[in-house]
Amino acid sequence: MKYIKSQMQQLIKENKELHTRFKELKAEMGLEKNNALKALYHSEVADGGKYQVAYQALDQPKK
Repeated sequence: MKYIKSQMQQLIKENKELHTRFKELKAEMGLEKNNALKALYHSEVADGGKYQVAYQALDQPKK
């Protein structure tokens, strides 16, 4: 699974809990948007994370 910025942004946009976590990361760690996106990806999505299935679903072609 590969990090794709646009997919990560879409996932955050669609998930209120993830959006809140994103804002917390930016504030607590003083991270810029891109770095916070990557940190959130690695902590919540990659390697069997809570949101991995939702992230992978964004990669599927729309029917």
